[in-house]
Amino acid sequence: MKRITALNTLFVLLASLSTAFASAAASEVDTSLTYNSGILVLAFAGFLALVVVVQTVPAIISLYGMIKGAAEAAKEKTARATVQGK
Repeated sequence: MKRITALNTLFVLLASLSTAFASAAASEVDTSLTYNSGILVLAFAGFLALVVVVQTVPAIISLYGMIKGAAEAAKEKTARATVQGK
């Protein structure tokens, strides 16, 4: 059993090293060439982020309502059990 575990460990190690050796071939990465998108791309990404944030507001309100309803139901159930117990 230990031989299989050691063999698996060796394969995982070799698989992860191949990525490191592949990235060493490109010794320098010029980020100015990689990131050359204009203001419209950044505005689009900002708009998408704004849409996601705006959609969280109704979700938070709905979650608050569900938690409040569950707390009130539990409170009423406890009150009924107390009245019936006496």
